[in-house]
Amino acid sequence: MLRSTCLKRWHLLPQGALIGVIASIAMSPLAFAASGNSVAGEAADGVKETVTPIISPYDSRDYRVLTLENGLNVLLVSDPEADKAAASMNVRVGSAQDPDDLQGLAHFLEHMLFLGTEPYPESDAYQRYISNNAGSHNAFTAQQDTNYFFDIEPSALPGALDRFSEFFLSPLFNADQLESERNIVHSEYMARIRDESRRENDVLNQLLNPDNPTTGFAVGSRETLASPPEGEATLRERVIDFYHQHYDANVMNLAVVAPQPLDTLEEWVAERFADIPDNDLSVPTVDAPLVEADTLPRYIERQSLQDRRQLRFYFPVPDPIDDYRTKPAQLIAHLLGNESEGSLLAVLRDAGLADGLSAGVGRGDGNEALFTVSISLTPKGAERLDDIEATLFAAIEQLRNEGLADWRYEEQADLNEQAFRFQQHGAPQQEATRLAMNLSRYPVEDVQYAPYRMDGPDEERQQAYLDALTSDNMLRVYSAPDVESDTVTPWFNTQWKEQTSDQSGQALGGLALPGPNPFIASDLTLLEGQDEQPSLLVDTPSFTAWHMQSARFDTPKVEWRISLQNPTASYSAEEAVLTRLLTSWLNDSLNESLYPAWLAGQAFSAYPHSRGMTLSFSGWRDGQTPLIEQALEQLENAAITDSAFERVRYQLQREWRNAPQSSLYGQASRTLGEALLTPQWSTAELLAASDRFERSHLEDFRQRFLDDLYVDAMAVGNLDEELAREQTQLIRAKLRPQLTRDDIANLTPLAVSEEHNVLHPYSSRDESLILRYLQARDQTPQEQATTSVIAQWLETPFYQQLRTEQQLGYIVNAGYSPLLEAPGIALVVQSSDVESDTIAERMDAFLEEADQRLDQLSDEDLAPYRQAVHDQLRQRDTSLESMANRYWQATALEDVRFDRREQQADLVLDVSLEDIKALWPALRGHVLDIRFNPGDEPSDVSDYREARSPLPKTRNDQATP
Repeated sequence: MLRSTCLKRWHLLPQGALIGVIASIAMSPLAFAASGNSVAGEAADGVKETVTPIISPYDSRDYRVLTLENGLNVLLVSDPEADKAAASMNVRVGSAQDPDDLQGLAHFLEHMLFLGTEPYPESDAYQRYISNNAGSHNAFTAQQDTNYFFDIEPSALPGALDRFSEFFLSPLFNADQLESERNIVHSEYMARIRDESRRENDVLNQLLNPDNPTTGFAVGSRETLASPPEGEATLRERVIDFYHQHYDANVMNLAVVAPQPLDTLEEWVAERFADIPDNDLSVPTVDAPLVEADTLPRYIERQSLQDRRQLRFYFPVPDPIDDYRTKPAQLIAHLLGNESEGSLLAVLRDAGLADGLSAGVGRGDGNEALFTVSISLTPKGAERLDDIEATLFAAIEQLRNEGLADWRYEEQADLNEQAFRFQQHGAPQQEATRLAMNLSRYPVEDVQYAPYRMDGPDEERQQAYLDALTSDNMLRVYSAPDVESDTVTPWFNTQWKEQTSDQSGQALGGLALPGPNPFIASDLTLLEGQDEQPSLLVDTPSFTAWHMQSARFDTPKVEWRISLQNPTASYSAEEAVLTRLLTSWLNDSLNESLYPAWLAGQAFSAYPHSRGMTLSFSGWRDGQTPLIEQALEQLENAAITDSAFERVRYQLQREWRNAPQSSLYGQASRTLGEALLTPQWSTAELLAASDRFERSHLEDFRQRFLDDLYVDAMAVGNLDEELAREQTQLIRAKLRPQLTRDDIANLTPLAVSEEHNVLHPYSSRDESLILRYLQARDQTPQEQATTSVIAQWLETPFYQQLRTEQQLGYIVNAGYSPLLEAPGIALVVQSSDVESDTIAERMDAFLEEADQRLDQLSDEDLAPYRQAVHDQLRQRDTSLESMANRYWQATALEDVRFDRREQQADLVLDVSLEDIKALWPALRGHVLDIRFNPGDEPSDVSDYREARSPLPKTRNDQATP
């Protein structure tokens, strides 16, 4: 029963009308409001008031913000072009509200809400509905927020909202799910127990004020969520009490992004969410200081599991959330984190002490936050911590004396306005989550504009932040693998110890503040014209260039990709290392000179691949030509110094040494690729080969590489054919390619052995894992379509049985996992408790049950799985970059087609039950397991790979007509 409506509507300006109430209209000329359908029609039952936010003039979507009578704030976004609908509910309650005797309770509650409600009591009802309608879902618990979100095929949105709203109306907190979900929470904790960021945070929590509730153990474990002693409230009763004490419409904010009209969305939301209880709760606040001032300064060392040395400086400062209109900390963070010539990082890099630096404000609780400067050290830098500290404070002193001029603030404000004006909206799910979070923190009018808004410098507040950056108000944390201590953190087993410092370091010279940014674009005209797909601009034996003009994303930006291909790039592990060294050196050598360009919205990066390297340019059309010219000139002619060579080699070696400590699932995926793709080289092989080189080897390789090139290039974005041709001619003249595409070897998918082989990754993790790969018979589009439908059919029951019911681990999934065009299905379980042999037995049982389920499957049963895959394939690109990357990947295949995804979507709808039953035995018979238990010896993957033959491209390896 809905409450009677007492509607209050705010007067709304017509779409595109300039809002004249911004504090500094001269600095915010681009802020607009869109009302869309907000003024039309009667209010839905349960709606109290509506208003709309400031948006960019190029944002054609319609917005409406409602406050329901129960106090729930709702932001509706109608995007007629969206091919997914999404929603996010942000609850302003998190782990900071955990009771002392049940740490992790907020996170545990988040898990329990997914496991059944009164209208939908089955534990997989919500997930099954979302999955069957081409959707996805998840949630996260932070210190002061819990966020639930999903996306789905738009026509299924009402049913999704039915199920989603019941999380906050009638959760069952099923007693029979309590123990299993506690095990899942424990598995999640164990899956991340070796994450360096969590280990650092665990140390930090020992140093901050223990009375501040954000310093607790947020994840939870079997220990912290154990059943209370007899006679006390049960765990289920405590969960229910927590829910009723903290979950309330007044602390919730809902965002919905969908193609339906605003009036329709308003009606659906009011109908389903107006009965969320209104208990007159308010957002919890934190009163205890984050840091006890009399405990500072402190000097800490902690042990890292990875071969990585970091130095972090934490300074307690006011939380800047309430100062978002002026952003007093942003300019300080920008100048300390600058990477151009004369910057703190540039000085430390030139001295061989550091290879990375970042600065900014984080870990806020509403009152206080931590201003953090994080520096990635070289081994030499690890020996000069006090010198680095002295240099940091010299840079801070420079800011006090000459750094915070108004022109610098205005330059930042102008760049923010450019970014706001031409912002690209992400996928609906990302948008909904971001907007729900922003609605929780900012006034309605600024829910879009807040991250960009800079109304003018607040000198008093800027000074307050600078005054906090002193050696007496500092936590210094040094992390390295060789730190040892008897003191260990309680949750992530991190050794740490307190040190003293006499502050005798000597500051390095050469610090200089940056001048005005010369890369700021001035011509931001949007060119009309929209091509359907890329077309050939240049087609010669040695050079191919594609061009696609697009105005779809309402931004004058262009994405350039240039692939430099050489036949020896991956011929051996040594050549693969040299390719990576050259790529890394190019990025490193351009970092200082192009950092201002990056700040101004122009991005460059080079990345290696099996055929060579790709140069990626992303940014404003205006000013991109000289950037391309500078990068190509640098690649061909710039000197490679000894220090630069050693720096990039150290960075790569550090990455390869740390590979056994990285995500176990990622390690298994790499092992699968090494086994079934050629040419491929393991991180151990790359690390061993890297020791053999000196600077002269890289210089020789550069010349060899550039002398024998085939080049592919593509420009996608807001540029016409004339400019694309001009830039293409520049690229071709600089690179002078001479080889043909036939000279470049393809990355080839290999066929799985008919025997059920088991390979072990090279890992030092403590968990167990199986990645079971079921490979299809060939690489035809029909086989790809059929395999993807089978994967969709397996997804929900695999998760439900092996994760929810059998509690094998936190990371459990089944999905379509092609290797290039070779179709396959990956079944993954990672566990902290169960050995891989047991997991394998459970997988076997699941697949045997799937055999029986398949016998009973009807074509009618199959229909929603076909439709879900079809809808996923038909999703529109949500940014210029994602569209460019999709088209760019198509050029890497032998048969260059830009409509593969559309073709695949059409084929999926034609997949029959007979197709499924014909393919299933082949999938069951072509299996490769990547298994790991702690202590397993790694397999020689190359032996397996060398015995494999290519997977047929067509059925019976006949040519495709």
